[in-house]
Amino acid sequence: MAKIKRALITGITGQDGSYLAEFLLDMGYEVIGMIRRSSTVNFERIKHIQDKVTLVSGDLFDEVSLIHILREYRPNEVYNLAAQSFVQTSWSQPVFTGEVTALGVTRILDAIRIVDPDIRFYQASSSEMFGKVVEVPQKETTPFYPRSPYGVAKVYGHWITVNYRESYDMFACSGILFNHESERRGLEFVTRKISHGVARIKLGLDKELRLGNLEAQRDWGFAGDYVKAMWMMLNQDQPSDYVIATGKTHSVRRFCELAFDHVGLDYRDYVVQDERFMRPAEVDLLIGDATKARTTLGWHPETSFEELVARMVESDLRLLKQAQHL
Repeated sequence: MAKIKRALITGITGQDGSYLAEFLLDMGYEVIGMIRRSSTVNFERIKHIQDKVTLVSGDLFDEVSLIHILREYRPNEVYNLAAQSFVQTSWSQPVFTGEVTALGVTRILDAIRIVDPDIRFYQASSSEMFGKVVEVPQKETTPFYPRSPYGVAKVYGHWITVNYRESYDMFACSGILFNHESERRGLEFVTRKISHGVARIKLGLDKELRLGNLEAQRDWGFAGDYVKAMWMMLNQDQPSDYVIATGKTHSVRRFCELAFDHVGLDYRDYVVQDERFMRPAEVDLLIGDATKARTTLGWHPETSFEELVARMVESDLRLLKQAQHL
């Protein structure tokens, strides 16, 4: 009888953590989720699977806590999804972002090295590392040029993963994920801000939606598709880094257009551009080339951009109707 695999997920209460936990449970894994001991932990995204996972207290600021968790639970795989992951916040909290998103990766890699270097490690890298892009589309060999403290911290996390892989012969991979969204996105992210705003306007709760740069373009996919790639990376014969993307780009304006169209409204009647939501330094055209993931992993996105937008709007309509007892 095959031994049940065990996975540790940091950031399990986040969007990606919740989808990954679901996926791994379906694959027959025992799932350990690390959470920070805090009075404000939000279990909303994992409440439907909370009785199926083991939640443990730990912190990327504290390597000793990471060592204790690894020693107690002996996972086969570790997925590091925890980060200060909102780009806008990284300008107002640059040092905190560096501590969590950059040095936090070092602490968990070092804890693995100390406890059991055979543990397979996944690092959540980001397309924000490309920032001021050197080439379009971006692939694994494209040089990084981050344009935010978040992007800079992710570059550190990426290279320290490569360094530990090469220095200690560890099975450590980085997934360079381009924007991936879902109905579980936080309201501070523009995609969810739009879908939630559209639902509120449709239900008569708001009259306008204030946004920043409507011409900003992103390569947007569905988070549920992207977490499968994480697992695929850790189940190859050799560790490597992969770009995960759809290879198609859409503007914020197009996202608005589709979202408002879905409820029979014209976005031009409701969307207001607001300087307050402009970034100090905007990234250029982020569009990923996931050829390596397609050919080596056999991964491809299953959810179209149009399906993603409709899914998010429908979810927010449902949530708001429940909240308003409509």
